[in-house]
Amino acid sequence: MRIRGAVLETIGAPAPFARSQPITVSELELGEPGPGELLVRIEAAGLCHSDLSVVDGNRVRPVPMLLGHEAAGIVEAAGPEVTDVAPGQRVVMTFLPRCGDCAGCASGGRTPCGPGSVANNAGELLGGGRRLRRDGGEVHHHLGVSGFATHAVVDRRSVVPVDADVPPEVAAVLGCAVLTGGGALLNSAKPAPGDRIMVVGLGGVGMAAVLVAVSLGLGEVIAVDTVPEKLALAKEFGATAVYTPAEAAELGVVAEAVIEAAGNVRAFEAAVAATAPGGVTVTVGLPAPDARASISPLGLVAQGRSIVGSYLGSAVPARDIPEYVRMWRAGTLPVERLISARIGLGDINAAMDELASGAALRQVIVFD
Repeated sequence: MRIRGAVLETIGAPAPFARSQPITVSELELGEPGPGELLVRIEAAGLCHSDLSVVDGNRVRPVPMLLGHEAAGIVEAAGPEVTDVAPGQRVVMTFLPRCGDCAGCASGGRTPCGPGSVANNAGELLGGGRRLRRDGGEVHHHLGVSGFATHAVVDRRSVVPVDADVPPEVAAVLGCAVLTGGGALLNSAKPAPGDRIMVVGLGGVGMAAVLVAVSLGLGEVIAVDTVPEKLALAKEFGATAVYTPAEAAELGVVAEAVIEAAGNVRAFEAAVAATAPGGVTVTVGLPAPDARASISPLGLVAQGRSIVGSYLGSAVPARDIPEYVRMWRAGTLPVERLISARIGLGDINAAMDELASGAALRQVIVFD
């Protein structure tokens, strides 16, 4: 079938992207869903730093690639061997499929799925190969989703069904921002009652962590960022204290659970420094591959502190997304507040500039 989608043509184009236009909105051919796959009509797709990191070259992927990994839509057709999802079902896309058989899948979310990671790096679906073509040539999938398009073919293991009462924009944001930020807290930090929680870096993932932290009601929630507007918004979201990194360091502010969601070295170092004795630093940001940080090993040993990496919030999407839906439905997790702008597919390059500037929280492409 013919679809329209946002295709990254080249990696590392100079900013501003609105001028260099590394992404084009193209017509493509989408193949039929194969065994274990679904055809999904995309309703909404969020822009995340994981998309930007491919555009700016921090994460090298094969091109041309149809971008987008945080999305939700309606199943239009199910391929052979899919028996538990039917046409008409709303689904949340998740950017790391889980095969269910490897050592990573047996870790309960602590480590990524091996075959899923291999497929993602190759620009393929978990079942193998690609379903996208343009002008006779193949187009790569982005993290098994390629959600910046009117339709997508995805592996059944890349989606989680949700009920129809979950709005598409909320469903989309659950698939990455909330899974990653909330999961870093619930699955990796695991704060106890009375623990102070700090979030360093208030993009979509960091602000989702703030929302989840506030919903837990365990103790003080501290938000740290360099952008005053984001600090003000975190306060509106329920954070009990907000600081710039310089203010937090000068005042000696610490927390038992610290989530680093900025994806840069200085933020990581600040998060480690702000971790209280006996506490844990959970890092979910994705800095450049050659980035290096400086920390004191003695500070870890002498004060019993630990550092944990958390990819996709150490989530098992089929387990975790229903819990976030329950929290949203109960009114304790207002995911809608993460959405800072609704845009069209043609706005994609300018939206990447907005994301790179640090001003955006979650821009969501809405499809008619």
